[in-house]
Amino acid sequence: MSYMSKEMITKAKEIIKANSLFLGEQNFGMCTLSVIDEEGYPTASIVTPTKSDGLHWLMFSSMETQNSVKRLRKCNRASICFSSESYCINLVGNIEIIDSEEVKQEGMEFDLSGPDDPNYCVLKFTTKRYKLFMDFEEVEGTL
Repeated sequence: MSYMSKEMITKAKEIIKANSLFLGEQNFGMCTLSVIDEEGYPTASIVTPTKSDGLHWLMFSSMETQNSVKRLRKCNRASICFSSESYCINLVGNIEIIDSEEVKQEGMEFDLSGPDDPNYCVLKFTTKRYKLFMDFEEVEGTL
């Protein structure tokens, strides 16, 4: 891996962290989550990651009744994009729907009714491949 690639990956990790809501912080970053709808078309929504591990995985709070969760039950492939005028971080991978009480209690309930709601769930996105564009440079890779 080239020095530029390593530098861009490090920068991408910082951007993802800055756009994620971590326990005890009032940071409301956003990204676009794209999934496949019931008719096979891509559909996108704006979401806030609640936890992340660099490019490897991100978690989101959700509700079982949301359209995106219903769609993910049929097709768990997804794409996440963080973008601004100076960067574009595109992650492609799979999402699992987690309803484990242990995971729900780990502070994932920030913007919803909370882990005690039977409708509450956590989405965990795991990256398979990425494409980063920053400072007029581009790098692609797999995890």
